[in-house]
Amino acid sequence: MDNHGQFIRGIPPATFRVLEDNVPQQVRKVELGVAPMTIAMVVEFSQKFQGLYTYAWFQTQQLVWGFTQTLNKDDYCAIIAYDIKPEILTDFTTDRSKIQEALSRLTIPAWREANMFDAVTDTADRMKDIEGRKAILLITSGIDTFSKITYDTARKKLQEAGVPIYSISLLGLQRELADAYMGPIQRMDFLQADNELRTFARETGGAAYFPKFEGEYPQMFQQIRQALRDQYVITYTPSNIKRDGTFRKIKVELVNSEGKPLPVKDEKGKPIKYTIVAKSGYTAPHEVE
Repeated sequence: MDNHGQFIRGIPPATFRVLEDNVPQQVRKVELGVAPMTIAMVVEFSQKFQGLYTYAWFQTQQLVWGFTQTLNKDDYCAIIAYDIKPEILTDFTTDRSKIQEALSRLTIPAWREANMFDAVTDTADRMKDIEGRKAILLITSGIDTFSKITYDTARKKLQEAGVPIYSISLLGLQRELADAYMGPIQRMDFLQADNELRTFARETGGAAYFPKFEGEYPQMFQQIRQALRDQYVITYTPSNIKRDGTFRKIKVELVNSEGKPLPVKDEKGKPIKYTIVAKSGYTAPHEVE
């Protein structure tokens, strides 16, 4: 992506280089992904915030329904709400009326707990064997209150599942207005939550967003849609054929014929500062004895 978050088209396939654990790999194919998508929207709906702030409930509804309007008719979407545990409001469907019906069930939150780690890893585990383009859209405050698993365990599970996480943080403006009245522990909780959302996104090849105003939603939805639709799909067979169950780190680079970083220019010939967004790696199969 360029420094405005826009997808850069027309990059020659031969300029992509993939390293696995710092070892260059033989790329077999580079193509643009155009297939239908499977999206799971994991939505925080607990008494911790939605039960206290009317705006949080309204914002949650806006974000869920607003994003579903960007989906194509053949895209599959599921809605999972969570408080103390995740609840599937509607399983994967192309029927938008079922999504609207699922939203109507977000009325009064039952529990104060918001167990984000449990909810997002449970969803990623369900999706890991789904073929084709897939992602999780996580709409949340980022605060985890009482999950059975830890943050480190959640990171490992999400890396292993290989499902990109796109997160949208709730209550950005309210947090900013209340910052002067927060104690150091509460402020640290939110900063930690933001860092966790960024880490989940970065390590799975997704992105994290922290909107403060409704006016930011259309551009944010467009960026997420573009990130999901417009991707270079790189295929290679790992040179390391050991079935040892280890985590293999992946790095993607753009290089010229001399192996140096590839300069990218816009249509006017001006240099573009670009960022490569890719999953951080995968877990190798484990030989069954």
